[in-house]
Amino acid sequence: MTKTSPAARKAGRSTPTAPVLPPRALNRATLARQLLLRRSPLSAKAAVAHLVGLQAQNVKPPYYALAARLEGFAPEHLSRLMADREVVRIVTLRSTIHTHTADDCLTLRPLVQPARDRELTAFRKGLAGVDLDRLAALARDLVEAEPRTMTRLRDALLAEWPDADPQALALAARCLLPLVQVTPRGLWGFSGQVALTTAEHWLGRPAEPSPAPDSVVLRYLAAFGPASVKDMQTWAGLTRLRDAFERLRPRLVTFRDEHGVELLDLPDAPRPDPDTPAPPRFLPEYDNLLLSHADRSRVVPPGLKGRNAVGNQAYRTLLVDGFLAGVWKLEEDALVIEPFRGLTRAEREEVAEEGARMLKVMHEGTSYDIRFGPVVPPRP
Repeated sequence: MTKTSPAARKAGRSTPTAPVLPPRALNRATLARQLLLRRSPLSAKAAVAHLVGLQAQNVKPPYYALAARLEGFAPEHLSRLMADREVVRIVTLRSTIHTHTADDCLTLRPLVQPARDRELTAFRKGLAGVDLDRLAALARDLVEAEPRTMTRLRDALLAEWPDADPQALALAARCLLPLVQVTPRGLWGFSGQVALTTAEHWLGRPAEPSPAPDSVVLRYLAAFGPASVKDMQTWAGLTRLRDAFERLRPRLVTFRDEHGVELLDLPDAPRPDPDTPAPPRFLPEYDNLLLSHADRSRVVPPGLKGRNAVGNQAYRTLLVDGFLAGVWKLEEDALVIEPFRGLTRAEREEVAEEGARMLKVMHEGTSYDIRFGPVVPPRP
């Protein structure tokens, strides 16, 4: 195993003797972990666990994420898990909503609580005079008596603290408590307001002790590696994870990227040949593939940084040869593909075939044309 000096580790850079993994090698390794090189036979629940959750700011992205990754997937597979409370929607990584297994919901939320505590400080001014322990206890009683929308929760808390900022009260409750979104929100083909209760109440069992960061590092590398400490901190929305990596170092292998940044990995994790074919994939907005590394060049080619989003609005993304190559949308009667570069004839045929497959899985019985728009020019 390659050894790295303490000074180099502190700087996040490996020694020159560590093997270099260029972007294409990192791309294929990450796609393999993400079940995107070839579709996996895993069940929906096992895939959600392997991927350590699915980004779920909107209702539909987790379904599209699994359709791109799993063989034989149908939307009702995930919807049934949610209805049966085997998976839930909760704010965890990066202060965003994720779909997690029930087990991960009860353990990962305690792990990321320091990030929720930091979030709480952003609106402490609006909570002047508010006893936060009292707020947490009252909010728990309210949402466990019956699931409540943020508006109803805010109004009930405002009756107790009429001089506080109403929005700050509701956000404080979300930071202090593990609040899950109850169904029918999140079910495929259903709609409903966001109503909240505690994870413990919804799942019928108490929260688990926060897992050791070391165990989550290993799971992160299994799903997103090879990766740097900064990469995992970006994924989790946490800081101070270097000590966990250092404790695990004897069990890991070391690489570096083209810029000399140290990357750590599991010894037996897949690192396919960089020339391994990567079929096109239609990914949802906010897919974790594009959000879980500090350096996204393993998926986003030079010149395309930021092209999959404008501000807080993310677009559904298209991968061609494993890299970001365009965006897509569903119009009333068509799947519209807007490439970022000219696609070869063979690439267009493969993209159209994958698009037809995605439509059959996700929108069976609905007829859509598949249209290629003009190449989208770079933004000024």
